[in-house]
Amino acid sequence: MPLSNFPQLSIQPAFNADQEQIVRLIDDCYQEYGDRVILAGDDRDLLDIEGNYRGRQGEFIVVRDSNDQVVGTHAVVPIGHSSELCTFRRLYLDSQLRGTGIGRELMIWAIDWARNKGFRRVEFWSDTRFTRAHAFFQKLGFQTQGETRDMDDGIQPYSEYFFWLDIQSIH
Repeated sequence: MPLSNFPQLSIQPAFNADQEQIVRLIDDCYQEYGDRVILAGDDRDLLDIEGNYRGRQGEFIVVRDSNDQVVGTHAVVPIGHSSELCTFRRLYLDSQLRGTGIGRELMIWAIDWARNKGFRRVEFWSDTRFTRAHAFFQKLGFQTQGETRDMDDGIQPYSEYFFWLDIQSIH
């Protein structure tokens, strides 16, 4: 489906065949912060996109440009066996597309998808270095109290902030 304000871009379900392009996009984003994708670490979900997302009653989408290249991603997946709690993962955009409104459209898609599936709350962790993203999340109504966790599954140790949004009451 085309993005409303970007007819040259389309949202499509992600498949395992898209792995190389997805990993390249995410790795490019990580490299901006001196990190790399580690498929044996926290990025192992990318080894089986279909199984780790649709196979767990979630969804993983890609944004494709007119050349059929992956220029964005986003995913929703239940947390544990909860039918009311999900997490957002893998919101990444090519650096030239940031600040254009595409990220907002992807977040609205994810919120609507989660609500339509009956989820009541979204919780996720975001790397503390992604300060621009954090301001973006808060503009969309996501909350944080500054809770962090330390991670050591990348090239270098890092920390993440916890965010949440109750979606049952959002219209």
